[in-house]
Amino acid sequence: MKASLVGLLAAAAAVALAHVELPAGIPRSLSEFRDKHPYKSRRSCERKTIRIRASANDTDDVADEFLQGLHLANHGGTLYLPKDKTFMIGKPLDLTFLDDTHIRLDGEIKFTNDTPYWQANAFRHPFQNSIMFWKWGGSNIKIFGEGVLNGNGQRWWNEFSGLEILDPTNAYLRPILFYAENATRLDIEGIHFKDSPCWTTFFVTSKHISLQDVACTAESKTAALPKNTDFFDSLNVEHVSVERAWVNIGDDCFSPKSNATDLYVNTMYCNGTHGQSMGSIGQYAGEKSFIRDVHIENVWMLNGQHGARLKSWAGPNVGYGFIDNVTFRNFWNANNEYSAFLDSCYFNINATTCSQYPSQVNITNVLFENFSGYTSGKYGRAVARLTCSPNAVCENIQFKNFTVTSPCGGAPVVICDGIHEDIGIPCVKATSPEAVAALKATCTTAEAALASPTPW
Repeated sequence: MKASLVGLLAAAAAVALAHVELPAGIPRSLSEFRDKHPYKSRRSCERKTIRIRASANDTDDVADEFLQGLHLANHGGTLYLPKDKTFMIGKPLDLTFLDDTHIRLDGEIKFTNDTPYWQANAFRHPFQNSIMFWKWGGSNIKIFGEGVLNGNGQRWWNEFSGLEILDPTNAYLRPILFYAENATRLDIEGIHFKDSPCWTTFFVTSKHISLQDVACTAESKTAALPKNTDFFDSLNVEHVSVERAWVNIGDDCFSPKSNATDLYVNTMYCNGTHGQSMGSIGQYAGEKSFIRDVHIENVWMLNGQHGARLKSWAGPNVGYGFIDNVTFRNFWNANNEYSAFLDSCYFNINATTCSQYPSQVNITNVLFENFSGYTSGKYGRAVARLTCSPNAVCENIQFKNFTVTSPCGGAPVVICDGIHEDIGIPCVKATSPEAVAALKATCTTAEAALASPTPW
């Protein structure tokens, strides 16, 4: 995982792009994020309050008490988990029965790290062979507070080191920290999602999902880095809102997958991530998948892989579909590879295979507006790259007020292949002399220094 935002100003001063500074008032740590966007949980006096005993130590499983507490709080009550108390969960929980239920988390919910037990007993979902500690569902659910949901991921990351989640031979499955299915009107406020073994959240066949004032971090204390710890993943969802989020992890910041409609993101700080990613979609043979009507604005992308990203599968035995009506607006980039990236050759296939089995996902009506900042220099002066599949339609892809530069010096270059319309700014083919020269002009920028100790 890449370093935190702390020290970004000093790092920027050490590179060629010394004049670029972190805009005033932009938080560089979780504590600064909380200062800028304060959140205080408030108890409702009108609801009955249920309490359960806390764990005495990290092996004291209170899963049964937690389940009983939610049954008692169901239909109009609140389960209260107070500050400075830890609640260890050591067995899978089916929480799909909830109706008008609040959970006030000011303490910490933490999962046991018995990796053999969880692999044998966790809930399962066929999408990318996912497993889950628990599953939430029902209607009118609110999870709020100043507490922590801790996936206790270090052992999982250590044991997974060197493996690949999408390798069909991979048998080491890691649980998703928060999983919801068939949920309607699920609100999450204030919570700190910490150290998920795999994806942090996964919402399935759900609608009217809201996350506000949340934080998501994954930091390793060993050489085994967090992998696949996406902040947000989804399957078959509609009407999703994410407002004011701090994300410091090692994979996608926001990544809706197949069949997502009406998504809104406003004010997100992403450090060390793979980007604000549409997809990947088109993975499964014969299946149609889509993402449509997405608006993402006021985002700071730092020290990561890409800024705004659209990705679709290519190769034999893949599916088809479309991504339509997506707006990326007000993105500030620092030390990312490409600030805007359309990848039609996902996942890990070479150019020959991609050409033989191109993606069948159409990309239409995409706007990149008000992009500023600078790239990492990994691709030289190339600051954005769009590649449309020959088996797909790419129409009305537009750039407006795009001022991203490269630390390598010289004029920045945007590369386009397979796109035959004007995108609003100059764009050259990857084989052009301009692109070849730009890609060769590589350089490096200093990593942002990690705060010590970290604020979370």
